[in-house]
Amino acid sequence: MSVDKLVKDTLEALAPTSQGTYVGDESTYIIFNEYNQSPWINAEDEEMWTKHFYQVDVFSAGNFNALVKQVKKEMKKAGFGRMFESGTYEQEMKMYRRIIRFSYISKEED
Repeated sequence: MSVDKLVKDTLEALAPTSQGTYVGDESTYIIFNEYNQSPWINAEDEEMWTKHFYQVDVFSAGNFNALVKQVKKEMKKAGFGRMFESGTYEQEMKMYRRIIRFSYISKEED
């Protein structure tokens, strides 16, 4: 399974979830992107494990604290580690935004 699919499958039960951008009418939604990946473990000049870095953005017009808590819980259950979290208010959109960054380590498949 791709890591993108794992993220989407993990989050889509919580709120509408899209990779990259959200196109829809919901007032609460989740966007995710992989922003980096790097070799984690190499053996005999071959990459054996890869570390993936994802940013998950939760947007809402109202209180989304319970949703943010669920996102962190479900991502942890799926094997992701939280690295960073910050909240902002997007004035142009009139929406609250919680930025959460996660890492995930996957084994390279042949």
